[in-house]
Amino acid sequence: MTAGLAVGITLAVATACAAGAYLYSVHHFNALLQAARTTALTEGELIREALEHQMMENDRSLIASMVQSFGRRARVANVLLLDRHGTVRFASAPVGPDADLRIGSPTCQACHRYPPEQRGSSRVVDTRGGSILRTVIPIPNREACHRCHEPSHRINGILIFDRDAGEMRAELNRDLRWMVLGSGGLALVLVVLIALVVRVVVLRRLQRFETTARLIAGGDLDRRVPAVGSDTISWLAREFNTMADSVTGLLNEVRDQRERLETVINSIDDGIVVLDEQRNVVAANDGFLARTGRSRSEALGFCCRAAGHCTVDDCPTLACLQTGESQVRICERLTVDGGVAWEEVHASPMRGPTGQIVQVVEVWRDISERRAAEARLAESHRLASLGLLASGFSHELNTPLATVLACVEGILRDAQGAGGRTADWSRIGEHATIAREQVLRCRAVTQQFLRLSRGQATSADFVDVGATVISVARLVEPTARAHSVRIDVAAGEGGDPVRVRADEAELQQVLVNLLLNAIQACVPGGRVAVGVAVKGCDRVRIEVSDDGCGIAPEHQARIFEPFFSVRRGGTGLGLFLSLNVVRAWGGDILVDSVPGRGSTFAIELPRAPGAAQDELAS
Repeated sequence: MTAGLAVGITLAVATACAAGAYLYSVHHFNALLQAARTTALTEGELIREALEHQMMENDRSLIASMVQSFGRRARVANVLLLDRHGTVRFASAPVGPDADLRIGSPTCQACHRYPPEQRGSSRVVDTRGGSILRTVIPIPNREACHRCHEPSHRINGILIFDRDAGEMRAELNRDLRWMVLGSGGLALVLVVLIALVVRVVVLRRLQRFETTARLIAGGDLDRRVPAVGSDTISWLAREFNTMADSVTGLLNEVRDQRERLETVINSIDDGIVVLDEQRNVVAANDGFLARTGRSRSEALGFCCRAAGHCTVDDCPTLACLQTGESQVRICERLTVDGGVAWEEVHASPMRGPTGQIVQVVEVWRDISERRAAEARLAESHRLASLGLLASGFSHELNTPLATVLACVEGILRDAQGAGGRTADWSRIGEHATIAREQVLRCRAVTQQFLRLSRGQATSADFVDVGATVISVARLVEPTARAHSVRIDVAAGEGGDPVRVRADEAELQQVLVNLLLNAIQACVPGGRVAVGVAVKGCDRVRIEVSDDGCGIAPEHQARIFEPFFSVRRGGTGLGLFLSLNVVRAWGGDILVDSVPGRGSTFAIELPRAPGAAQDELAS
């Protein structure tokens, strides 16, 4: 601004000085020319009077002498005396052969082309020798001249008085140079003074506007321009301060509204994120940042795929950008702690003034609990159906089981009455004992079905886990031999017993289910291992491992569902019932399986308190 004002003021002053110098030079030249014309005309009249007097006396030598005398005066270029036909009679200086002083010549026509009343007595004429001021004075034909001149003629001749105009031009140029130098110096002083005045009075005060505007833009909303005085700049300062107060109020209101809006959005548990056309994060609330495990600075400006917060393949934002319609997706999200959560994603388009989609708003809602509730509801329906089935099944099965049990017990009494007199009766007694145990086991299964259908809790007592494992392994040994599968037992025989609070019959049933499944998963020549281990001070772990076919990953999450089985001919109830029994005792069943390499099922139960174990042992 300072440079612009300096250039503008300099140009204005220079233009004014140049115009003044030009007008002054024109006026000065005209004044000099007019003075020279007046002087030339006065001198010409004197010469004419003197020449007329000599003409009256008809003394030609004196006339020539006077013409020569007048021609030698300063700044006089030539004095010519012409007759009425334009012929030079007398001249103070030689006249060149190219000088044409007739009326029809261009030199004479410069005046004679105008009417007599418009002709001037003198004019500046440019010649080869330079510029001259030519004054033409006619010599009238008076009555005293009639004795020599024809009375009918108006003039007898013309006196031409030429003065050198070059001297006037040189003098004018000298004056003009001095005037230009003086005007330039004056203009420079004037520019400096104006610049100082403008800087002190205008620029310095305007710089306060600039400084205040910059500080307000930088966040100092309380800064104002000093408004002292009553001039235009002071009025402008007051108006600026009024505008700044209004803008500050609007900014504070916008800031408050933004903070309230951010508080509202951040208080929502659902994740809200705004994405541009390249799926870069433009804005996000705390709920979305908590889902990604990133800070706001780490998330803003980066692509949503780089956050790695979801595993959805059909991106709702891409579909929204392509179709222009709202999209809904159900996706699986990896939580920060490595878990899995289910999210319902709503993608809605944001359109610009022309209707084009400029951004997309995604709303992430955690539906893990809803899906779990739906799963529990579905399981409740399945359990209700299973309860109806179990009631009828138990009622129908208990009658023949009671008959079989009565017959087996009769055979066992007969064998015991025989007293083992023969080997056959001993073998019959052993078989009857095994048959009785299996019938009681079947009845226990039916009783468990009934308790499960009625929601009744099972009774629990202190059970020696090692002895139970050995007993169950001996029980399924015939089945393992039939499948050519070997069973290895590591139950800690000979050591301190490991006890848990459970129902022994139900624990045996659970172990039988796991061992039978492991045997059926093995090929001939396979191996099944069952062992007991203590984890820490309060957990007992029973592991059943096989080297069979294993379980596919997509089936592992469903093997504990009722009526789901990967084995042809399976009912899908064994693992379901076993899991419910173990969980009723405060435990759980874990599975680790690799297809083609085998599976390991682990039963984890709380270890019985030491005091109770000691009491039982005593």
